[in-house]
Amino acid sequence: MMENKSTDTSRPLLGGIEAGGTKIVCAIAEEPSEPIEQESFSTGEPQETIAQVVAFFNDAIKTHGPIASLGIGTFGPADIHPRSPGYGSILTTPKKGWSHFSIVQSIRDGIDIELPIAFDTDVNAAAIGEAEYGSGQNHRFIAYITLGTGVGGGFLEDGQLLHGRMHPEIGHIPVPDFDKDFGKSTNVCPFHASCFEGRASGPSLKERWGTPGQDLPGDHEAWDLQAKYIAAGCIGLTAAWSPETIIIGGGVSQQEGLIEKVRTEFKNQSGDYWALPSLDVYLQTPELDQKAGIVGSLCMARRMLK
Repeated sequence: MMENKSTDTSRPLLGGIEAGGTKIVCAIAEEPSEPIEQESFSTGEPQETIAQVVAFFNDAIKTHGPIASLGIGTFGPADIHPRSPGYGSILTTPKKGWSHFSIVQSIRDGIDIELPIAFDTDVNAAAIGEAEYGSGQNHRFIAYITLGTGVGGGFLEDGQLLHGRMHPEIGHIPVPDFDKDFGKSTNVCPFHASCFEGRASGPSLKERWGTPGQDLPGDHEAWDLQAKYIAAGCIGLTAAWSPETIIIGGGVSQQEGLIEKVRTEFKNQSGDYWALPSLDVYLQTPELDQKAGIVGSLCMARRMLK
């Protein structure tokens, strides 16, 4: 672990965890956008993975002093309601060993000090990070979506996350079947005939074209089809929630030129029904890029102290 700067004892030390399905990122900071120390490792089976998390924070406590609070943004589905008996746990998931595993309790049991812990989804953490330090600044109503292994989304109103019975699952909103226009028939969701995640996630790109998205050239027709699906998903969010801006993150969204294609498709599909800001403002990419999740997790920790 590498120390980047000395701590200022006048400010509380925050801990953050971005628990992704593929990688875990742990950090400590006084200012969420400037981690003092950070480490990442692969997401393995739960006991092994949490042992690495606990070791990071116990070492950090020895080096830098007590952590005041901890924020966790996790892959889902997850039980994020504090009054629920299963709060802090992963719900049913295909990831081996993680179903009903309590991340929060395991960390409480392992860390050397008692501290308040905030627990939410990784996409909600990223939404907070972008709202406070990135593309969502100066907006009251923010939608953040991420396209990667799955498709997820988070919503903020005046800085506060919106929750219902559980966290939003926008990956499973219906979208039209645009595959047939390209002579394809690909949907990787086992539950729905044509949903956002089944059509626009990273696995759907690989299944459809036989190659991971990052290996497809920028002029490949895959990105024209991808833009259609992302635009359709954004139209669904616009109709249902009417945000001031939609921030499109995740590894799949990083393809150069894709956001411009999405804006063009959004205009074509929406029929100019809504009086929206310029699409350069309304449909954005994350300013924090891949750091949004860990920055947001540290912001969650800071919010616990307020």
